[in-house]
Amino acid sequence: MCGRFTLRTPASEIAGHFALFEMPPFTARFNIAPTQPVAAIRLVGTGGEAREPAAEAPRELVLLRWGLVPGWAEGPAVGGRWINARAETAATKPAFRAAMRGRRCLIAADGFYEWRRDGRRRTPHFFRLGGDRLFAFAGLWEHWEGANHSALETCAILTTDANDVVRPVHDRMPVILAPDDYAAWLDPAADPKRLTSLCKPYPAEEMKVTAIGPYVNKPTNEGPQCIEPTRELFER
Repeated sequence: MCGRFTLRTPASEIAGHFALFEMPPFTARFNIAPTQPVAAIRLVGTGGEAREPAAEAPRELVLLRWGLVPGWAEGPAVGGRWINARAETAATKPAFRAAMRGRRCLIAADGFYEWRRDGRRRTPHFFRLGGDRLFAFAGLWEHWEGANHSALETCAILTTDANDVVRPVHDRMPVILAPDDYAAWLDPAADPKRLTSLCKPYPAEEMKVTAIGPYVNKPTNEGPQCIEPTRELFER
């Protein structure tokens, strides 16, 4: 599962990493939560469904509300149930299968949180790549339109089995894509088997984890204090 994450990387680095020609105004975030806007990268075209080869098509960064609302949904409230999509079933589950076929995106991030249960206590942990590198979650996006023609674009993050770093805290982790796989994930003509092969646990040896304090528990809290290590960690 992935229910909170960070994007602290400067806008210029985000633009370079994802080969973006334009970068909308961006504020660093330390506690991105469901229903909030997230930075997603998709191919430029008709609503992101580009007709050029993915390796050649330009990309755009858009803000999507986290929590996928299928086009057939009666209202946007269902998005709260679908912040994540299991990679193993996304191609067949009604809520995700249309997006899995042709509306895939990259969700920019540089860390994510999970909580470990110890009896009644829940301890937050902060996961990131070595060197605090920017990366992309494998994402799905949808366009929903209400009866009054109000439009909403939303997204979900795919999850897979946890690797050895994440497993002591949670049995699932978000799908993190290697930069060399970005074009394949965005390609509207990608072979489904190829897409499945990308949804694997990220190499554990390339990840780091830190136990952090309770400040991040409240979704409205923001800033560097969210990722500060606990005192217990320093005392070990």
